[in-house]
Amino acid sequence: QVQLVESGGGLVQPGGSLRLSCVASGSIFRIIAMGWYRQAPGKQRELVAAITSGGSTNYVDSVKGRFTISRDNAKNMVYLQMNSLKPEDTADYYCNARLYTEPTVQGWGDYWGKGTLVTVSS
Repeated sequence: QVQLVESGGGLVQPGGSLRLSCVASGSIFRIIAMGWYRQAPGKQRELVAAITSGGSTNYVDSVKGRFTISRDNAKNMVYLQMNSLKPEDTADYYCNARLYTEPTVQGWGDYWGKGTLVTVSS
């Protein structure tokens, strides 16, 4: 079993900052990539940012220059530093990990956390 647990969400004023954290635990052989997705009310879930074990990153255009994703491979953690937050960033943010639980094709899996709510409002 693999568990992902997010933390760090909350209420922040426009222009403010928040840092989300996610830790992966359980039967993990190797994590290939971790990322953050978000889903606003009435909208589809979208990729916000992702990072590979080698440190390659990608971001959705709407957060480039404001959000930074980082990772601690030794701790199986991923972070999302969110600056200059806007009301349109309001959403449930979900941690995602693509990993192997064992060194075989059968060990491949795509795992999700339960989400943490970010609300940007004055």
